Amino acid sequence: MKLTILGGGGFRVPLVYGALLGDRGEGRVTQVVLHDLDAGRLDAVTRVLAEQAADVPDAPEVTATTDLDEALRGADFVFSAIRVGGLEGRANDERVALAQGVLGQETVGAGGIAFGLRTVPVAVDIAQRVARLAPDAWVINFTNPAGLVTEAMSRHLGNRVIGICDSPVGLGRRIARVLGANPREAWIDYVGLNHLGWVRGLRVAGRDELPRLLADPGLLGSFEEGKLFGPDWLQSLGAIPNEYLHYYYFNREAVRAYQEAHQTRGAFLRDQQARFYEEMNDPSAAALLAWERTRAEREATYMAENRETAGAGERDADDLSGGYEKVALALMRAIARDERTTLILNVRNEHTLSVLDNDAVIEVPCLVDANGAHPVAVDPLPDHATGLVCSVKAVEREVLAAAESGSRATAVKAFALHPLVDSVNVARRLVDGYTEVHPGLTYLA
Repeated sequence: MKLTILGGGGFRVPLVYGALLGDRGEGRVTQVVLHDLDAGRLDAVTRVLAEQAADVPDAPEVTATTDLDEALRGADFVFSAIRVGGLEGRANDERVALAQGVLGQETVGAGGIAFGLRTVPVAVDIAQRVARLAPDAWVINFTNPAGLVTEAMSRHLGNRVIGICDSPVGLGRRIARVLGANPREAWIDYVGLNHLGWVRGLRVAGRDELPRLLADPGLLGSFEEGKLFGPDWLQSLGAIPNEYLHYYYFNREAVRAYQEAHQTRGAFLRDQQARFYEEMNDPSAAALLAWERTRAEREATYMAENRETAGAGERDADDLSGGYEKVALALMRAIARDERTTLILNVRNEHTLSVLDNDAVIEVPCLVDANGAHPVAVDPLPDHATGLVCSVKAVEREVLAAAESGSRATAVKAFALHPLVDSVNVARRLVDGYTEVHPGLTYLA
């Protein structure tokens, strides 16, 4: 089975390959094709993968190419993890937004809109190529903003594109661990959009254990989300929000922390990864060791500004292991082998949430089999969550319209309607600022 990884020179590709190395089942991936526009980054990552596979018999064969059509042709699965504009683009997203006093995070608020505006046209082109060159392939999208990009691609690929994210998985795992439950045996009632969802229940053997957690301030304050949001707020919500909702519930504090930070997250990762890829220019360098060292630093500093604002301290060791690669592998196995499973995924709404139309991509538990991912029926969201979900989905639709039409006015509307952008004039200045620094936005007129 052939897996094509778009963004194959990306820093987190070894996580995906590491998961593949542990899969010994029938019908496993035997061929991995890495595609990237940067041949130097491809070479660096290929070296890391070679060291990973050194002592693994029958490891999947790895090839690399800068030719997109060649990479896609004949693929069974396409894993998309591209970053249009690179980490320099992410750093600019943050800088331009913070200069206007609004959040610049890569998937939330102004930064997420800017990222979406320059990513959607590229993602649409990829989807059209997949439809032409590998019509039977399944696309697994990890490209951010994941829900928005998945919806853009679904307009050309239908249900054969599925978005994944490790945030809901990590959240469910942490809640189960605190409650003394096995995450593999727990049903997680999670509903929302990508980076905008809530755990409303965690059922073990048919019993919802979440009320027990919400009734115990000590337990609530013992894990990442409890430290971020505070037990009182979680009890008020009656649910456990995805960590990215900290940007909404504590927006002023988050913006201030980012403004006061020595450098933004994007700038930190840009500089950190530049050092890694520069080190890989030395053919004698231990590639896997350098990658592991860099990754450990990356994970330990994740959402550091938010944790500092909340007084949450350092991340727990158990939260430094990522997880999206396991979701991707489980998804591929379920489809390729009809190994039915339940995963929290980004899929078309169908009739799941009545407040959204059928084509809107949402993030919910899904039953997965050889025919793809099927969203499970869920209870309606409470009013406060419904308001946020509908508001952000409306913004995503304006981003898609702007990307399709090239309309600057529609792009301004997307920014202005976002709940974390507080002025039409600020929206106009954001569009001006982003078009000035991003060559990928020159299509807006």
